[in-house]
Amino acid sequence: MSSPSTHPRPLAGILWMVATGLNFVMVTALVKHVGAGVPAAEAAFLRYGLGLVFLLPMIRPILRAHLTSRQMKLFAARGVVHTLAVILWFFAMARIPLAEVTALNYLSPVYTTLGAAIFLGEKLQMRRIGAIVVALIGALIILRPGAREIMPGHIAMLGTAAFFAASYLIAKRLSDDLSPTVVVGMLSVTVTIGLAPFAAAVWITPTLAQCGWLFLVACFATAGHYTMTLAFRAAPLSVTQPVTFLQLVWSVSIGALFFGEPADHWVITGGGIIMAAVSFITWREARLRRKTPPAVAT
Repeated sequence: MSSPSTHPRPLAGILWMVATGLNFVMVTALVKHVGAGVPAAEAAFLRYGLGLVFLLPMIRPILRAHLTSRQMKLFAARGVVHTLAVILWFFAMARIPLAEVTALNYLSPVYTTLGAAIFLGEKLQMRRIGAIVVALIGALIILRPGAREIMPGHIAMLGTAAFFAASYLIAKRLSDDLSPTVVVGMLSVTVTIGLAPFAAAVWITPTLAQCGWLFLVACFATAGHYTMTLAFRAAPLSVTQPVTFLQLVWSVSIGALFFGEPADHWVITGGGIIMAAVSFITWREARLRRKTPPAVAT
C-alpha cells in the first residue's frame, strides 16, 4: 500500500487545512463569546474536561503502550507547559482582539525552531536565523511598543506561543516512540489534571449555556486536530503551512462582524510577515528532508 508521502495530494491537503483553519477560528470565536464571564483557568478546564468524552477511543491504546518512567516524566512536563499555554491563551482571548491573538500565535513555530536548535541540537542555518528575525519584526509591527499601550493580553500571547512551542518540542520527542493516538490522549489527560487546581482556585458556578459553549469549543478543537492530521497526510507542510494565514483573515472578519473589533492594518501586515517567515522555514526544512539520503536497511 502506498503511503501518503509517496503520492501527495496537494489539493486535498489544502482543503483539509482550510477546514482546519475554520475549526480553529470557531474555537477562538466561541472562547471570545464566553469572554471574561468565566475565569480563564476555569474555562480552559471545562473545555478539556468536557472534551474528555473524545478520549474514550484512546484509552485502550494508552493502556497497551506500557509507558516507561521516562515517557511519563515527558508527558508530565508537557502537561505543565501546555497547561500554562492554555490558561494564558484563554486569558488573552477575553482581553485583546481576535486578529491579534491569531497573529501573535503564529510565533509558536518560530519559538519551536529556536528551541529545536537550543535543546535538540538541530542546526540553525543563516537563512533560518534570518527568517526568525523577520518574524520577530512582524511581532513588533503588531505590538508597536511605544506607539500604543501593550496590554496584559499581548504579554499573555507571547507567553502562550512560547509554552506551546515547548509542548511541541516535547511531543516531537514522544512521537519517536509512541503513536499519535497515545500522544494526543495523554495530552488531554495531563492538561485536564494540570488545569484542575487553577480552576478550583477561581471557581464560579458556570451556567448551562456557558458549559454548552465550552463543549462546542472542545468539539471544534477536536475536529481541527483531526482535519489537520488529514492535511498533513495528504500533502507536505510546505504546501499546507501557508494556508494557515487564512485564519488571520477569518479572525479579522469575525472580530469586525460579531465583536465590533475594527480591522487593524498593522496586525494584518505584521501577521503576514510572521506567516511568510514561518512558511519559508517550513519550505527550507522540506527541501532539506528531500536532500537527505534515506538510511540503508541492514
